[in-house]
Amino acid sequence: MVKLLKSYKDTDFISSPEARQIRILCELTAPKASFEKNQIENTIVFFGSARSDSQENADRHLAELKKNFEGQTLTADQKSQLKKLENKVKLAKYYEAARELAHKLTTWSMELPNPKDRFYICSGGGPGMMEASNRGANEAGGDSIGFNISLPFEQDANDYQTKALSHEFHYFFIRKFWFAYLAKSLVVFPGGFGTMDELFEIMTLIQTQKIEKQMPIILYGAEFWNGFMNFEHLVEWGVINESDLKLFKIVDDIDTAFEYLKTQLSQYYL
Repeated sequence: MVKLLKSYKDTDFISSPEARQIRILCELTAPKASFEKNQIENTIVFFGSARSDSQENADRHLAELKKNFEGQTLTADQKSQLKKLENKVKLAKYYEAARELAHKLTTWSMELPNPKDRFYICSGGGPGMMEASNRGANEAGGDSIGFNISLPFEQDANDYQTKALSHEFHYFFIRKFWFAYLAKSLVVFPGGFGTMDELFEIMTLIQTQKIEKQMPIILYGAEFWNGFMNFEHLVEWGVINESDLKLFKIVDDIDTAFEYLKTQLSQYYL
């Protein structure tokens, strides 16, 4: 007697182009089931560079390189290596800020009496600033979410996210949906193309009223953001309205960021 394989158990079919819509539906429905089961309705999403490191690691790597180069006349390549690690040290302060801010927000959230009101730190699940935010929540004794994405580099899942609440995505657009759908606030640290992609997409959705809920956005680190983009220049050119500048707030210290988010989230969602 021939034993036939059910289509949904046929891994070759499920992995085929013809079954793409099924895989997309899986990435939509599996997180939904997980969040409903755990009564998770609110997230605070942290974005930032995957290439950042902790202050301890960045300081150590720079010290080791300086020791190796001691007494030498540096070549152009060695100067480049040194500059790269000096920038890593500069970026590391934002890793530590993300870690501490996530810790403070998680501590505050866990004190809220109704579990359904609580706000969960959510990151892209990878290294760098993502790791820092999950780490801060973990060190506060709380759960946090990681939305990891399978990439050929940079994107191994960090150890600090809560595994039962985290998900691995193949499709960027489904991952973006879950970032936006549960988010009640956005905190953006220095980052590259991926960080800017997520930030400007969310701001565009708010600007065009595709997102109608209140979503306070913090851009953390005045030195980076003011050096990266002259937002007022966009107003001067007439490509955005002056009111669009109210979509975000540039913040330069942890306490200001925490108090702003606590006040805004309490006003809109508690």
